[in-house]
Amino acid sequence: MGETLTGGMVVSRALARYGIRTVFAVAGASHTHLLDALDRDGFRIIGSRHESGCVGAADGYARITGRIGVALIIADQGTPNAINGIATAFHAASPVLVLIARLPNSWTEAEAEYDNAKHSLVDSITKWARTVPAAERLAEYVDAGCKRALSGRRGPVVLQVPQEYFAAALSNAGAAARPAPVIARPAADPAQIAQAATLLRAAGRPLLIAGAGAAQGQAGVSLAALVDRCDLPIAGNGLGRGVVPEDWERSFNWPLMQIAAQDADVVCVVGARLKQRLGYGLSPRFAPAAKFIQIDIEPAELSRNRRVDVPIAADAGLACAQLLEALLAAGASRGMRANWVREALRERFRYLDELAAAPQGEAVHPLVLGREIARLLPENAIVVGDGADVQNWMYGALRVRRAPGFLDHYPMGAMGTGTPLAVGAAAAARELSIQRREPLRPVVLTTGDGSFGFYPAELHAAAQAGLKLVCVVGNDGAWGTELHGQVKAIQRSINTELGYPRYDLVGQGFGCHGEFVQRPVELRPALERAFAQNGPSVVNVIIDRAAGVQLKSERLAQMILFDDLATNLKAQHEFAT
Repeated sequence: MGETLTGGMVVSRALARYGIRTVFAVAGASHTHLLDALDRDGFRIIGSRHESGCVGAADGYARITGRIGVALIIADQGTPNAINGIATAFHAASPVLVLIARLPNSWTEAEAEYDNAKHSLVDSITKWARTVPAAERLAEYVDAGCKRALSGRRGPVVLQVPQEYFAAALSNAGAAARPAPVIARPAADPAQIAQAATLLRAAGRPLLIAGAGAAQGQAGVSLAALVDRCDLPIAGNGLGRGVVPEDWERSFNWPLMQIAAQDADVVCVVGARLKQRLGYGLSPRFAPAAKFIQIDIEPAELSRNRRVDVPIAADAGLACAQLLEALLAAGASRGMRANWVREALRERFRYLDELAAAPQGEAVHPLVLGREIARLLPENAIVVGDGADVQNWMYGALRVRRAPGFLDHYPMGAMGTGTPLAVGAAAAARELSIQRREPLRPVVLTTGDGSFGFYPAELHAAAQAGLKLVCVVGNDGAWGTELHGQVKAIQRSINTELGYPRYDLVGQGFGCHGEFVQRPVELRPALERAFAQNGPSVVNVIIDRAAGVQLKSERLAQMILFDDLATNLKAQHEFAT
């Protein structure tokens, strides 16, 4: 007689085929038989404290591993709670499988206020959402969801399961007995590659911009060769940071570099969308006459907002390898073209260096905070960014040297998601360290006091799981961006003061190491103690509130740009006509 399986065992076996060894769950009876199977099969189960935090941690895991991130939540109360996490993953193109356990079919009311059979809450923020119709089809639906999440432009999917299916007795594993589906990777049209190579060879001030698609497509080796052998400077944005190690000579982060982008004559965008952070690809962020090449696995992303001269629908890794081959075959050689970016940023670098070297006041300047963190970061570090003003300064301090190695709340901008992202990234780093037998990649979250207040309880998940994570809170006692914006507009602030919460004590209460820094002299030893911990740490640093004023008044300090949006839109309308 064959083995009798529970539905939970089938789902566990189905997930294992994707290389997943960690899942995230808000604990509950609804997933009992699935949790039992996962635990018996050797999965690490990290217990999140909020549904958005659970999905956010799965998102962070997915971004670092490139695998499916799995979040287990329940339907009625859990789905509304999870919206922010799902939406963040959707806009970040992160492959997350949200397994939602719903009440048994026999409990479903004919006229229930919440219709369990529909997914109207998540339809607009997922690639795919379905309810499993029968226990025998659990593995089939897991495969369908994972295939959708990993194919093309990646993103989250929702699979809702009546909870009795996890306990159901099944005679076989169904689709879980076969290998997982193979995900296709489309290559580029050779004619378009040839056109792109011609433009880049002729360029006087070329520029590569790498986004999440470059990291997900594993384009780093080819992009590094394009930078080194073809003398093309590069700016990484979001998950694309670090695909070529940032040296601030030929490889930069986009926010730091973007004030020079208007001087580029040929721009090649690899796996990045022409949305707000990139100024829509329009003037004044870019020159109106600049030629654009865009590589994206999702054809609908090509020529978003700006008409692209050479659109290439392809996997970023394959297309960049093709582009490198075409340029080398045409005789592209090293020269001095990449130097134009560093020269264009000379004034910004001088300003930042002088600001960091200036005498400190009673509180720590956030740029100094960032550079002290940078001093302790090894080259394999994973950096998670959150907040607004604080994050702005971090772009002028922290370099990412390995991809995937940078996670943030872009492009949705949902404050607070950095904390669960960091938990997921730390779980991913531990899993990969064990599997690959390589040194553990440390994870550092830099965040603000406003953003940290959203999901601090997720630190409890990190502590219980024994994750190595350093959380640095830049605390200016306010919603800094809003406070300074209000003062600039109406000469006073309303509803922006937060006081100076002792987030270090909050961390200690959840089982983390805590440090409280009030003066500049205390900063370095506090950070060193935090980095030396084997578990999670919270470093609560009182920062100079006046630094926010600089972001409203000094162009060289501004890394996150909004002021030119109206001009962008005007340019868009003119471009369309």
